[in-house]
Amino acid sequence: MCGIVCYVGREKAKPILMEGLKHLEYRGYDSAGLAIQNKKHIDYYRAVGKIIELERKTNDLDIPGTSGIAHTRWATHGEPTEKNAHPHRDEKDNIYVIHNGIIENFHHLKKKLEKSGVQFRSETDTEVLAHLIAQNFDGDLNEAVRKTMSQLEGTFGLAVINRKTPGEIVVARRGSPLIIGVGEGENFAASDVAAMVRYTNKVVHLNDNELALLTKDGVSISTAQAKAIQRPTETVEWQPEDAELNGFPHFMLKEIFEQPETILNATRGRLEPGEGVPKLGGIIPVWDRLKECRHMVIVACGTSYYAGHVGRYIFEKLTEVDVEVELASEFRYQKLNFPPNTFIIAMSQSGETADTLAAIREASRKGANLIGIVNVVGSSISRETEAGIYNHAGPEIGVASTKIFISQLTILTLLALLLGRHQNLSLTDGVEAIKALTALPDQVKKVLSQDNHIQAIAEKYYKYNNWLYLGRKYGYPIAMEGALKLKEVSYIHAEGYAAGEMKHGPIALINPEMPTVAIVPKDSMHEKMINNIHEILSRKGPVIAIATEGDDKIKDMVEDVIEIPETLDYLNPILSVVPCQLLAYHCARFLNRDIDQPRNLAKSVTVE
Repeated sequence: MCGIVCYVGREKAKPILMEGLKHLEYRGYDSAGLAIQNKKHIDYYRAVGKIIELERKTNDLDIPGTSGIAHTRWATHGEPTEKNAHPHRDEKDNIYVIHNGIIENFHHLKKKLEKSGVQFRSETDTEVLAHLIAQNFDGDLNEAVRKTMSQLEGTFGLAVINRKTPGEIVVARRGSPLIIGVGEGENFAASDVAAMVRYTNKVVHLNDNELALLTKDGVSISTAQAKAIQRPTETVEWQPEDAELNGFPHFMLKEIFEQPETILNATRGRLEPGEGVPKLGGIIPVWDRLKECRHMVIVACGTSYYAGHVGRYIFEKLTEVDVEVELASEFRYQKLNFPPNTFIIAMSQSGETADTLAAIREASRKGANLIGIVNVVGSSISRETEAGIYNHAGPEIGVASTKIFISQLTILTLLALLLGRHQNLSLTDGVEAIKALTALPDQVKKVLSQDNHIQAIAEKYYKYNNWLYLGRKYGYPIAMEGALKLKEVSYIHAEGYAAGEMKHGPIALINPEMPTVAIVPKDSMHEKMINNIHEILSRKGPVIAIATEGDDKIKDMVEDVIEIPETLDYLNPILSVVPCQLLAYHCARFLNRDIDQPRNLAKSVTVE
């Protein structure tokens, strides 16, 4: 849950590394540091806090080196202090290393190193890497890293430079993403393409237990067993400006407003209106098995988990498939006993979520079929699943996910519709679904046009410390996701509940100081939700209703209403989540929160 960026070439490394760090700050922002090599001299700086603190420390310094490594940290072992910031060094200040992940056997390694006389300067697990690599170095940095890898347990993406081998950077990976950027007379490595897409769109993804030697003239990839690997480059499909604010005050707001395009990207080239059957080329390798599937498990974390719950209802509506939704962090600790031809759907924006990766690996051992729904091409989940569907949503920089949630709902709908049309779903229903999907981008724009109205509602309620979100059926996961968004970016306590459960406990909390956001579109649950709203109003609880346009019954009951256009019941979540996102954003803005980088959070969760 940290950011790595490396550069070796002909240009000065400092501005390239600092620019890369800024594009990785969403991955961790407790501290940052860099080490830049100029022949056999290494300049080395670290700072606590965000990248701006490191920038202040180095701004006026002319650092001439043309190769270096840099890191932004999300603390695991040791507090966010300067001594715990990366890079870490060996005792002789020859080896400098940065690291993402967790070295699980670092206590054992540290004790062994201390017995040999090594003095540690930090509380981190990473520092053991610097000392081990130094001990293993015998003139060849690549071999020293390879030997060190054999001593490690746990996950890592790491990068190393050595004062004695200028112009070389060695990177290695096991379970934590590392991507190599290939340029002309220069090469890069990073934990995310955002750090280097400004300089090259040609990348190579490292697989687990692989390492690479980078010089300005080339890249040599090999396995932990010293077997050389030739791997072609891939082309990154998005542009540098996709990761810029483009006039928006925050990435979260920008990404909320990108959602009409997000839906278009998720459906582009995948809709066949006349037949009511989507085209999903990524699942062709498993299609013969998938069309016979009757049991499916969606595994995910956080926002993706709530998208999975919406997906469950959609599959139940459109197909004959029984669907379970599991938290990936709990899934592999269960006793797994899958019916024949079970499919696991793994969802992750980054495609690198450690818990989700662990879940699919365990499911694979138990004989399940694997499909990935990810946004990052070439990511671990995309390579470890048999088939998959890309979001094609472009970079999502805001730590609180918004547009990927809507993309996931759209893709789950396409997949359910495809399966349903090969089961018992009629042509009429299929055509109707595709017509409704096609209308969604303009309908989302209509919801976004109410931004000022939603901002006014947020200003009315942002000082309240506790919120309740309620929904039924399709609205229930949106209630959970809406509450999560408010918690993530505003730090307001919020709970998402199935509305029918309110009377079994949460109703005790209702009072004039606790707003309730009610997800109440016109669907099969409409009347029951109205009853729940009455229960809240009779106890003087304020209600914010997210309701279908023209619902006069709701307008007569509730003072604060946010309208969404009418659509098919199972597509309502795509529209009703947008007001929840905007409410969370504006509450956070009024509270002066750090919206794109909320405290204690990181975008890509690559540790368990």
